[in-house]
Amino acid sequence: MNWLEILGWVGSALLVWSLLQTRLLRLRAINLIGCLILIGYNAAVEVWPMVGLNVVLAVINLWYLRTLLATRHDEATYQVVEVGVDDAFLAHTLRVHAADIARFNPGFRPTPDRDGGSAFLVVRADEVVGVVLVHAEPDGVAQIDLDYVTARYRDLTPGEFVYRRSSLFTDRGFHRVVSPPGMVAPYYSRLGFRPHEGRYVLDLPVTRADEPA
Repeated sequence: MNWLEILGWVGSALLVWSLLQTRLLRLRAINLIGCLILIGYNAAVEVWPMVGLNVVLAVINLWYLRTLLATRHDEATYQVVEVGVDDAFLAHTLRVHAADIARFNPGFRPTPDRDGGSAFLVVRADEVVGVVLVHAEPDGVAQIDLDYVTARYRDLTPGEFVYRRSSLFTDRGFHRVVSPPGMVAPYYSRLGFRPHEGRYVLDLPVTRADEPA
């Protein structure tokens, strides 16, 4: 087997591997790389129909990648919907994704009757892509119990929209948001949180109601 055949097999393997990905961004990126390799391989062996096919697939992947990256921080794409902590649909969502939630938030335990709790669903159109649960601690601290994003959208971190809208917390009298303990692969440093004693902390802006008279 010469190097050209190896190149063709590598490109084909990447296309197959891309289809096994659950994350949309990763799927498109790996598929694009596979297409580019196969364009070079098929051009070298002069199989022009396959060159044309992979050129079209590469353009499609580039279009989707551009769309995903352009809308990852777009509030018109993702919406935050507050629901009750005892909401039946929230409970269903937590049950459906229980195994994945335990993987990334091993310390999370559902407590629907917790006093001072708030629940937010992050949605894209009619699809739930994230869940954030918080409860009140003393001194105006909002403790995050769960910050979960579904596998398809995990590379896009849509949970940031909850923290970007600080009024969701300041309207409840919170001055600080603290990340959950033991969360796997936290992304809070990108959102303005600062590391503190093994967790991440976000200091919220002071509202007029909080200012001394």
